[in-house]
Amino acid sequence: MSSLGSDEWKAICDKFTNAQHLTDVESRKDPDNDPFRSKYKARELLREIYCSLKNFEAGDGEEDTGGESGEQRPTEEPVDGQRADLFGQGISGDSPVGLRAAKLGAVEYYLGVNHVDTEELSAGQEHLMNCIKLLERYRVSSENVSLFIHVRNQLGILWAGRDETETAQGFLETAEAIYQRYMKEDGSPPTDMTEYFTTEDKTHQERTKRFELAYTHTMYYLAQVYKNLGQTERAATYCHSTLQRQLQLNQYSPMEWALNAATLSQYYITKGRYMEGRHCLSAATVISGLAGEAPSEAAAQESETESERREHLSQKRAEIARCWIKYCLNLLQDAKKLLEDNIGELDTDRQEELKRARRLEEEEEEKGRKSALLFGSEDTFDLIASLEEKVSSLFPLDFTEARAVFLVGQNYVTQAKEYFQMDGYVTDHIEILQDHSSLFRALAFFEEDLERRCKMHKRRVDMLEPICNDLNSQYYLMIRRQLMFELAETYSEMMDQKLTLANRQADSQSLDNHSIKKFNHLCSASAKYFQMFLDSLRSPEGKLPEHLEEEVVRPALVARFRVARLYNKLICSLPSAQLENLNKALENYKYVVQYCESHPEAAATVETELELSKEMIGLLPLKINRLKARMAANN
Repeated sequence: MSSLGSDEWKAICDKFTNAQHLTDVESRKDPDNDPFRSKYKARELLREIYCSLKNFEAGDGEEDTGGESGEQRPTEEPVDGQRADLFGQGISGDSPVGLRAAKLGAVEYYLGVNHVDTEELSAGQEHLMNCIKLLERYRVSSENVSLFIHVRNQLGILWAGRDETETAQGFLETAEAIYQRYMKEDGSPPTDMTEYFTTEDKTHQERTKRFELAYTHTMYYLAQVYKNLGQTERAATYCHSTLQRQLQLNQYSPMEWALNAATLSQYYITKGRYMEGRHCLSAATVISGLAGEAPSEAAAQESETESERREHLSQKRAEIARCWIKYCLNLLQDAKKLLEDNIGELDTDRQEELKRARRLEEEEEEKGRKSALLFGSEDTFDLIASLEEKVSSLFPLDFTEARAVFLVGQNYVTQAKEYFQMDGYVTDHIEILQDHSSLFRALAFFEEDLERRCKMHKRRVDMLEPICNDLNSQYYLMIRRQLMFELAETYSEMMDQKLTLANRQADSQSLDNHSIKKFNHLCSASAKYFQMFLDSLRSPEGKLPEHLEEEVVRPALVARFRVARLYNKLICSLPSAQLENLNKALENYKYVVQYCESHPEAAATVETELELSKEMIGLLPLKINRLKARMAANN
């Protein structure tokens, strides 16, 4: 690449090797009070190399292709990709002058990265742009294509860090286009930038790996850019490809890779793409296993390093478990939406129709698997496929299928709770319990036996009620409100199911005392938690706000409506008690109507409840008056 026998060239190569060593190795040992010591030393060596190259060039009679490294050059920065064709126009990148420009550009590149690493962003940007300017006269070739891509990657990172996302996008998309065209038109393993300053060339395999890794970084940064631009589908595609390339190149940290794959699964889940979501999670679980077992508690107590490793591995695996919980929960909930009728019960005709279509759906899934970009290497592919077989990616259509999904989710609930315990992780622990409760609720939809369905809801009450009552409202008010509302709804669902069950066994006029007592208990418990939720909105002086905050308008009005409905349903033998309940029901129905009249914007959030409340305001006074007349006649 140069006159290799030259002592001057050997000195340049030695300086470059030392600069790399200072940057990659020695800098990790720098003290906290002088964190950039080694990088500053590396910078001086790079500057010396630049000066030597310029002198060498001047001695050969070549024209100046760029400014001195340390100079301030107030030039206007060109838009990246300004030259229409980086491949077909300009001087050959493989020519002697092209190679000299590439070497100077490489030093500018390393100086730019050095300044960015030492938090001198403007200087870093200048050096990186100098690199682009040095190369802009030359065509892309196997000698410089790696530098063309690397410098744009770095500028993409720099501008993204400044929240100049569209500028970053321009640099990174140009890097992507350069890679794709080079691979299409040439495809040979290109020279790596480090080879500019060494007497030994890298093997084709080494060159290929380093070049592919540079492009993998381009894809990774583009995934972040598209995410920040709100192009979520494009971001997911690039993220998926990045993860696959990292596996192929064997360039990844197992736990970081696994967490990224698990996070990607959540995007697929929200889009209803459960096959891809399951694949990501299965891969995440398998790859996380490559990080090894978490140290035992005893080992962690004896060593700080082992303690940190235990904490890290346990936390990340618990986070992956939580992603699995969301997968199972969303699969059940989406299946429920597909199968429920207009009153929220199982539509058996729809169920049979979907079962008949199942075979076609399975064939489509198999086609999808064949066309999808699958993760894995020879060592991990079978393990990932084996894990995928343990849970379906198709919507469950009956209780047996739903229960299989539920049990997988429940298993991951247990795993997640092992790390996210109540002592130390209150919010996380409660969120996991809420997901567990939601799993039971989704499964109950598929259960035809009302007694068993009630028992599932009772499990929900048993796991949430103690937490709700023990939490301190001063610190966990929002969480307590969520729990109160869910408990109120759960008791209400149990009440409806008990009433349906009782009505199947006998007509409503002949309910036995035990059934009435049970029904009233559930009814009162539901009303109690709805009222607790409403009371949590009161000021310290105990007054309800005249104007409800936007985030609580709907839940507060729904709670009022449901309390009214519950008081209207209570079964009382004493007319005086019944009258009191009817008056309370009327009072709450009136609140819903009056609040919406004085706050018209609230009406849109509770259209159904408002309409029914207006009807009940018209009907309940008649019922109250009839009851009063009967009581007067009896007296």
